[in-house]
Amino acid sequence: MTTAAQTQAKPRRAWSPSQIVLTLLGTAVSVVFLSPLAWALFTSLKPETEAVEVPPHWLPEDWTGQAWSAMFETGNIVNWFVNSVVVSVCVTAVVLLVSALAGYGFARTEFRGKAVLMGVVMTGLMVSPAVLGVPLFTTVQQMGMVDTYWGMILPQCAPAAMVYILYKFFQGVPRELEEAAFIDGAGRWRVFFTIILPLSRPSLAAVGIFTFIASWNNFLWPYMVTNNPDLMTMPNGIATVMNSYGIQWAQLMAGGLMAGLPLIVVFVFFQRQIVAGVAHTGLAGQ
Repeated sequence: MTTAAQTQAKPRRAWSPSQIVLTLLGTAVSVVFLSPLAWALFTSLKPETEAVEVPPHWLPEDWTGQAWSAMFETGNIVNWFVNSVVVSVCVTAVVLLVSALAGYGFARTEFRGKAVLMGVVMTGLMVSPAVLGVPLFTTVQQMGMVDTYWGMILPQCAPAAMVYILYKFFQGVPRELEEAAFIDGAGRWRVFFTIILPLSRPSLAAVGIFTFIASWNNFLWPYMVTNNPDLMTMPNGIATVMNSYGIQWAQLMAGGLMAGLPLIVVFVFFQRQIVAGVAHTGLAGQ
């Protein structure tokens, strides 16, 4: 009891200068990153007349949720949200499957033309997606997939960066684990699904989260491939409302917060998986 009481009564150590500096630096960086979110939130709670006042002020003088209700009245927010979820989830699932198979194939198998195909994948890292917009749209149009979910999903499922991330991770998996399974009579597919994939869960989680965020934020390709308001995603739908009704800054901020909320939730709940996935890819040591 005495020892416990002494331990509880032990005063805390004073902060060192380095801890104080790091804390102040972290606070300053947090304020910089959170300021745009705070500004968007406060602006969305202003009347439109107050949102365009010059000079602008942070806090609303007349608090109102008019901009939020107007977004639901003038736009098809529910459909846009569902479309974004469907497209992002499907793209993430396909990318995880394709990237895992391709990365494992490059890391563990030998076949004719492997170096050439790996070079093609690496070339994909240097080509901007915007450059491929016209040929991709022509291909999708010829296949009759304009204004369809497949037209929005399939062109986003060729992730050179994700293949490379998993390729580097699979290279770091000890070959002894696979050789022991082969000796026990397991085939390549069984080894992949029962040994490799469970070991690669951190990297797969990071790849999945990065892919989901990129697909959710993708504006250009869904904008090119669909004109149907019922198939638009959140970024495209909000931009359409702004173009149709003029620039209503309070509504614009409300729509931006609606579109960004799922990404904030994903980051808050999966930030450990993101850090662990990047740490396990081996990229830091390359």
